[in-house]
Order: sequence, then C-alpha cells, then structure tokens
Amino acid sequence: METKLIELIYSQDTLFLLLSGALVMWMATGFAMLESGMVRTKSVAEILTKNVALYAIACIMYMFMGYNIMYGSSDSAWIPSLSFFLGSDHSVSEVVQSGGKLGFSKQVDFFFQMLFVATTMSIVSGSVAERMKLWAFLLFAVVMTAVIYPIAGYWKWGGGILEQAGFLDFAGSGVVHLAGASAALAGVLLLGARKGKYIKKSDGKLQPMAIPGSNMTFATLGTMILWVSWFGFNGGSQLSISSIESANAVALIFVNTNMAAAGGCMAALILSRLWFGKTDLTMGLNGILAGLVAITAEPLTPTPGLATFVGIIAGVIVVISIIQLDRVFNIDDPVGAISVHGVVGIWGLLAVVLSNPNASLLAQLQGIALIFIWTFSTSFVVWKLLKITIGIRLSELEEYEGADRAEIGLDAYPEFTKKL
Repeated sequence: METKLIELIYSQDTLFLLLSGALVMWMATGFAMLESGMVRTKSVAEILTKNVALYAIACIMYMFMGYNIMYGSSDSAWIPSLSFFLGSDHSVSEVVQSGGKLGFSKQVDFFFQMLFVATTMSIVSGSVAERMKLWAFLLFAVVMTAVIYPIAGYWKWGGGILEQAGFLDFAGSGVVHLAGASAALAGVLLLGARKGKYIKKSDGKLQPMAIPGSNMTFATLGTMILWVSWFGFNGGSQLSISSIESANAVALIFVNTNMAAAGGCMAALILSRLWFGKTDLTMGLNGILAGLVAITAEPLTPTPGLATFVGIIAGVIVVISIIQLDRVFNIDDPVGAISVHGVVGIWGLLAVVLSNPNASLLAQLQGIALIFIWTFSTSFVVWKLLKITIGIRLSELEEYEGADRAEIGLDAYPEFTKKL
C-alpha cells in the first residue's frame, strides 16, 4: 500500500471520528434541553449550569486521569495502570512502519472517548435534579469521570476482565448507560425524594404526586437532538469508514439506530394510551431514548426489523419501569433516567444474543452484574462521604424557593417566576 493512499485512508478515518465526536458532544445540548424541560421553572438555570459544568469537568478529569486509566497498559485484567496525562501522538510514518495497520492518533481517540464519559455523567444529572446541592454534584462528577467510569471502561474497552470473558457492548449500553444509571440510583437513594412528591395515605402507604415539567417544547427538542446525536455515538463506534465494509457497517448502524428509536417511541405512546387513557408525550420521549439505549449494545448485527423489535420492547419496558419505580419503590427520578438508561440498558445488553452469534448470555449477565455492582457501590460510597462532609441536599426552604435562587442566584424565567 503506497504511502499517499495510507495517508488518505488515515485522514479519512480521522475526520470521520472527529466529526462523530462533535456529534456526540451535541448530546450535552440534548441532555441540557431535555432536563431543563422536565424540571420546574424554579430549577431550570441550575440544571443548565450543571450540564455545562459537568461537561467541562469530564473533559479535564478524563484528560488528566481517566483516559490513561481506561486505556493504559496493564498486566491485570482487573486493575488498570494508574497513569496521568494524555500521551503523545502517533504520526503517519509510525503507522506505516507498524506493518501498515491503519487507525487514528491517540489524540483523536481521546477526543472521541472523552465525550462518552461526559454522556455518562449527564445521565446522573437529571435523576438528582431539583434537590441536590450543585457543588456536591460537581465534586461527585470529578470522581466519576476520573476513576469510577474509566475502570469500568477498562474492563471492557481497555482489554480487561469483561473483554476477556466475551462480554459484548458495541457502543456502551452497559459501560455508559447502565453505569450512569447505577451512579444515579445510588445518589437518589441517599438523597431522597423532592418535597411534595409523595404523600402518606390513611393506610400508611405513599402515593406519588405528579410534578409536571416546565417546558415540554424544550424536552422534545432535547430528545430530538439526542436522537440525531446518537448517530455519532453508535456510528462513530465503528471507528472507521474508509473501506467498503466499514462504510456499509456505518450505514447499517445508522439505520438500526433510527429504527430502534422509532419502535421505542410508538410502543411507549401506544402503551401509555392503553394504560392511562391518554397519549403521554413524556413517555413517548422516553420511549425514543429507550430504543436508542437498547440498540447501542449491538447496532451492527441486527436486521432493521429486529432493531425495530428491540426498540419496541425497550419502549414497553421503560413505561412499566418508570411507573413501578415511582409507585412501588417510591424512587423520585424527575426525568426517568434510571429506567431509560439502567433498566433498558440491561435489556439492550441481553438483546445482543438475538443477533450476534458470538454473544454468550452468561457473559452478558456477568457484564451487567459487574458494571452495576462496581458503579453503584463506589458511587454510593462517594455520595455518602459527600453527605457526611458537605451535605448533598438543599435545605427545605432552598428547595421550596428553587435551586435557581439557592445555587445560581438568578431565575431562568424572571418575568414569570413568582416573587417570594
């Protein structure tokens, strides 16, 4: 292979991964819009601040620690090397000398992978909305993006124990979405529900009360942005587009990603109509996200029809899960992230066996268990330490006035916010 052709292919794959990464970064906007629409007016500015700040923290901490933990050399399947700072780049000449194996520089790989850790942290944000202290959340983000996520990522994508066991997770239904939901669950359990979310009935049981979001337009916009961004999330995980085989793979990934979202949307809307007697927009939005989360574990091997089926099951699961977590377990999750990314993430990992002949149900179950146990337990410890030291919850008065005034000192909608 001539050097010029190698350079062309190398440049093409590099550009593909950079553009895919930029598309994944757009997910930060999607989460910000979705969450701001699903919380009350008095907490919108605070949740926007959280989404901006967590992205910046993820970038910095993944550069200084996370990336080299996740992809550093290690002789252990369990314990990655603990090194710091991003390594040097690789030139085209070094790629040619290594036997003609093409790829991309370490800088490009870092950029793309960095955006996945930011996505993981974004999942946590919505679940703890409206009652968590801003800086407690941001301090947790430091630990999550620097250590907790990278170690789980090493076990799969860094060649660790899960990769060796045959666990399959193409773009992160487990490594990203289940991990984010597990961290969120740990925080929610220690944090407790929003004031007024549950009232005690005469029989002593808690009855959930609806707390409508402030802006369904923003919630819908955020979901549609996430739908588009997911093409970079799943498509970019192919890591190459310079051959006929890889180009066809990316095209199929795009189609399957889209069809799973469509299936999830319609299943959730239909089920909400049958169950509640109304076509619930928020369930439809969560159905879209559920379909996307489910297909992320394996968007390449299913047919478009099977991808739609995976999305349909995800849409059904997410509606049931959101209602059950609220009514039965009294878990207050304002955006439904634990159900969308956690419960459905598990379904996506199990669904891999439906189409990938290399998948093992035992390996998938092992991966699910290990990711959940690691992320939940370490996150619980960090949240608990924060609760003991600086506190993680706003005071009752601050929560009543709103996180915007308590933490940010301004109102997102000053003309429409009631003066106290």
